[in-house]
Amino acid sequence: MGISIVDSDPNNTIRYNISGAIHQLVFAPKYIYPLVTFRILFGLMMAFGTARFMYNGWIEKLFIEPKYHFKFYGFEWVEAISTNQLYTIHWVILISAVCVAIGFLYRASIITFLLSFSYVELIDATNYLNHYYLVALLAFLLCFIPAHAFFSLDSILFPRIRKTKIPAWCIHIIMAQLCIVYFYAGCAKLQADWLLRAMPLSIWLPEHQDLPIIGYFFQFTEIAFIFSWFGALYDLTIWAFLLWRKTRGFAYLLVIIFHSLTGILFNIGMFPWIMMTSTLIFFSSDWHGRLYSFRKQSSTPSFPINRKWIIIPILIYLSIQLLFPLRSFLYEGNVLWHEQGYRFSWRVMAVEKSGTATFYIHDLDTGNKAEIDNSKYLTTFQEKQMTIQPDFILQFARMIEQDYKERLQIQNIRITADIFVALNRRSSSRFIDPNINLLDLEDSFREKDWIYPLLED
Repeated sequence: MGISIVDSDPNNTIRYNISGAIHQLVFAPKYIYPLVTFRILFGLMMAFGTARFMYNGWIEKLFIEPKYHFKFYGFEWVEAISTNQLYTIHWVILISAVCVAIGFLYRASIITFLLSFSYVELIDATNYLNHYYLVALLAFLLCFIPAHAFFSLDSILFPRIRKTKIPAWCIHIIMAQLCIVYFYAGCAKLQADWLLRAMPLSIWLPEHQDLPIIGYFFQFTEIAFIFSWFGALYDLTIWAFLLWRKTRGFAYLLVIIFHSLTGILFNIGMFPWIMMTSTLIFFSSDWHGRLYSFRKQSSTPSFPINRKWIIIPILIYLSIQLLFPLRSFLYEGNVLWHEQGYRFSWRVMAVEKSGTATFYIHDLDTGNKAEIDNSKYLTTFQEKQMTIQPDFILQFARMIEQDYKERLQIQNIRITADIFVALNRRSSSRFIDPNINLLDLEDSFREKDWIYPLLED
């Protein structure tokens, strides 16, 4: 007679279940093929995007023409280099991206790409885009993942690194990052402007009435509401449907339709292409394996490594990615207005803002007051970004101060600004206290209480 032993302790059962789940998500061997596809497409997208950037003359427009560059808080030390060096570093980005795609000197190539790409994006914060941040995060993750272990030049040149199975975390960490992007992009849309006013889509869509077939419908406000609600629902749920095998095919079809449409309608650069190619990693190893004519192995490889040194960094990274977008809740008021905690929180296409800013310099020794011509310091694009973002306002005041002290030897000065901003078709409202001396303020993560609250219509 057989004897069966059942563990009646529910705590042990829960512990075993958690241990099993961790093993499947982190340590279980998985075929590398989805990661190979991701590596190839990521490298090709980055190479194409960099070539497109250079071809369109954006190096000159965004880095060479500006006399001054705005900085991210904490990265004020990052300075622009000469014209020739800027072209050189973009060629470094392009070549390293190609090397990542083909898997040639992969580790050195992905690290080179990450450092050079990040440097360029840190030169001027007015150029910030959500997908630039996403690219940097994905490149950072790829630095630690053996994405070159199969179907790469490295696996041919160095056969000892060749493998068809890798720990599950190497694939799941990228999937988790993409899920976070979608989820927070959806959460950012759960606000009155997006859902109840169809803003800013009711501004943007009518601008495309000249498009064939679909353009006619963009004149109707109802279409903006449909797009707004569908966009929120899409971002909040698409990641879950991509994770579920039964809905994955239909979900990816929606990915193609959604991002193709947004790419046609809105000037959001490479973001649609990045999402359409990156989300292929959700498909199974069998699906990807057909691309490489693989044969499944019956053996199960072992990965001799201290497991806690894998779990701890993963938990730290994911915790940062989950918590950092929530920092806007630390500040009072509408984040779309004051923009404290706005960047790096996946608020994609959530705002339409414009403003006017008149700066004044006061010579405290003579009592003279003069109006500043912003165009002498900033390009049109920079001025537009500066007017609506408080940290840039402070930086611009410092630029003026430095110029007057160095060029005109005027030392005892005060700088004020009269700034009006319009958010999502609201009436233009005063943005900051016009009497405050901007030179008395320092940028920090603390509440910027010198920003006026948003006045609702």
